[in-house]
Formats: sequence, C-alpha cells, structure tokens
Amino acid sequence: MMAGDAGAAVLETKDEGPKIPDKNKTKFDVIIIGAGPSGYTAGIYCSRAGYDTLILSGILPGGQLVNTTEVENYPGFENGIMGPDLMIEMRKQSQRMGTTIIDDVAVDVDFRHKPFKVLTASEEYEGRAVIIATGANPRKLGLEGEETFAGKGVSYCATCDGPFFRNQDIIVVGGGDSAIEEATFLTKFATKVHLVHRRGELRASKIMQERALNNEKIKFHWDSAVTEIKGDQKMQQAVLKNLKTNEESTLDAGGLFVAIGHEPNTQLFKGQIDLDEDDYVVLKNKTHTNIEGIFAAGDVHDRNYRQAITAAAFGCMAAIDLDKYLTESADK
Repeated sequence: MMAGDAGAAVLETKDEGPKIPDKNKTKFDVIIIGAGPSGYTAGIYCSRAGYDTLILSGILPGGQLVNTTEVENYPGFENGIMGPDLMIEMRKQSQRMGTTIIDDVAVDVDFRHKPFKVLTASEEYEGRAVIIATGANPRKLGLEGEETFAGKGVSYCATCDGPFFRNQDIIVVGGGDSAIEEATFLTKFATKVHLVHRRGELRASKIMQERALNNEKIKFHWDSAVTEIKGDQKMQQAVLKNLKTNEESTLDAGGLFVAIGHEPNTQLFKGQIDLDEDDYVVLKNKTHTNIEGIFAAGDVHDRNYRQAITAAAFGCMAAIDLDKYLTESADK
C-alpha cells in the first residue's frame, strides 16, 4: 500500500490481479479519454480497483512526452529516461493491470444521460464514469524550422528542458506571465536570455516585470518577432525581425523557448461540461467537473504546473475520486 493518501487504501483493497482485456467490449465501468501520464495513471488505479476500464488513447498515444527527448526530472530514473520510453512503460503497466487500451480518437460524447457515451469514428462506447485526460498543446509560432528543431533546441517547457542549456544563449518568445517566468527561470542556466516580444511593453504582472527588467542576464528585444530558426543537427541561430523598422538580424542561440500559451484539448466537450474563458475544464471539487460521474485530470485543467509528474498525480486523484463516486452510487 502506498503511503501519503488514505484514500488510496480504498482502491488497493479491491485489487484482484490483472485481467485479460477484451477489446470487443463496448460497455465499461470507466472510460478514460486520453493517454498521457494522467490517462495511463488513472487506468492503472481504476483497473487495480477492479473496474472494467477503457482508455481511448487519441491521436497521440502518450501525449506530449512522445515528442520529447530525455526526461531527467521524473522520479525513479536515476539516469533519466526518454519521453517515449516513459510513456511505453506507463502504457504497459496500465495494460498489465487489465486496462483495455484502444488507439482511436473520440469524435463525440454524450454526457447528458447515463450511461455516458463516447463515440469514435467506428464505435460507440458506454461508461458509468468518465475521466477526461486529453491534455493541452503549447501554442506554436508556425515558423520554418520549428518542427525540425523540436527537441533539438526548440522547447515549450523551461522547467523540463532548461538544465540542458547550461552556459548557452537562450531565446524566449512571449510577453506574458508565462514568458517572464520562464525567462527568469532560465537565467539559472543560460549565459544570456534574450526575450523577444512583439510589443513595446510586457503583458506580465507588474512584480514579474520588475524582476525581469532588473535581471542583468535578460536582454529584451522589443517590437520584434522570430521569423526563422536555423541550424544543422541542432538549433544554432534565430532570425529576428523588428516589426516597426522591418530590419532583420541573426541571433546565435542554442535554444528557443516558446511561451505564448497553451490550448487545452477540450473542443469535444464544449456544451457538455463547464469550461473557463480559455477553454480549460472547470473543476467543481478536486477532480470533479460540473457533471456527476465526469472527472478531469492533467493539463486539460491544470494551467500552472504542466509537468508529467503532476499530470500523473491528477490521474491518481481522479481515479480515487471516481472510485468513491461509483461506490456511493452503488449504495444508493
């Protein structure tokens, strides 16, 4: 039994060992939409609790981590682990517990009636409860070289990748709180952080602006945009354009961090559950949405941490909350 959460005991006391998945089933106790760290972790916990559990992995099984290289900050891996390998291990563990995993995309849902329905292009699935774990995607610049150098200099997470850029010049694109926070964090590792912003003033909160403006390791490039990313095997340069003068310049840098926000993958749920002004899932209580029996876990609602370990933690929490819900529903 794992220490740290008494609620986990409820899940583990029901464990009767792994089950052999039946991929022809369409009716389940639990349907998990999404297969990143939160989805796989929720699958592990739900299956161990004795529930027939289905994961619909979506278009990118494993989530954002399948597009990353080495992950150094996930506990349990002294020498780090490649992002895709970590997701493969999570997937195997969830399957070993008896979770049915189908690599298909949910195209519609019906949360208005029970049992809840989740539809793919070829099948309709029913579940007594649903965990939404569809994650979020970082907004991209749409530049030449951005995809080519993703994971090879171009990053969307300073906390994840900052230590790989020690003693190098780094570029951060953005002007909001996220960009300033990432630029400030990266000064721990970089020789110089070049912050490129399209406007002549920052959108970040006043206190964060003051910290950045007073940081000697941060250089501001106002009214400018990155127009091209260049390099050989890895990123080596970025082309900057001054939007007022149209003057272009080339900046040598080992890394470019894009910090212009994230887009949660919640289009499927609009009109079904409550979303905030930025389309993140609104949680009523812990991992509960506004509909009883529908839960959310990971980056689909978390705009603050966006780490693999916090996503996994939310998956665990959602599974425990779901177990309590189904147990109490059965008692009624």
